Amino acid sequence: MHRTYPRTVNRWRDAGQVAHDDAMTWKAPEVPRTDPPRITGEREALAAWLDYHRATLLCKCQGLTAEQLKLRAVPPSRLSLLGLVRHMTEVERWWFRIHAADTDLPFPYDPDLTGQDFEALGDADAAANIEAFTQELELARAAVAGKQLDDVVPSHGDHPERTRDIRWLYLHMIEEYARHNGHADLLRECIDGSTGD
Repeated sequence: MHRTYPRTVNRWRDAGQVAHDDAMTWKAPEVPRTDPPRITGEREALAAWLDYHRATLLCKCQGLTAEQLKLRAVPPSRLSLLGLVRHMTEVERWWFRIHAADTDLPFPYDPDLTGQDFEALGDADAAANIEAFTQELELARAAVAGKQLDDVVPSHGDHPERTRDIRWLYLHMIEEYARHNGHADLLRECIDGSTGD
């Protein structure tokens, strides 16, 4: 498994501090990203591509201040980079810990699924939100570490027909990140002109 994420709040808070007009301004730190292997087994390939997309979202945030991460830079869309990080924290929890590990957990930002992960950013602590994301990734990996790709995941809620296997979760998460990383590309370019894969 690729482990390319900072693991402590202090690292995120301290590594991102930069001097600015005699004050300290937090900026999202640089994030290493590992290219997936070109020849490997199915499970390793799925995990590597998912980790690559996870790191890509963090790369789109690196070097930006909390205020920049909250910008909704592509009107009329309400999307922001921090909103995407918060949303993907909840998506990771939903599919890997709630579904795959069959654990009853609340959503940290949007308990009623009303879009608050994207919307309620005014008082959001960007460093803490990014750290919560990286911690959720570790917990998501642990939730499926002992499972096989063919293992069936129980359905939740009122939809018993929505059972799926672990393979489906990996593929769905890669698709979800690919879509949102496209959004992140546009947001980042609008904020400071940065482009790249």
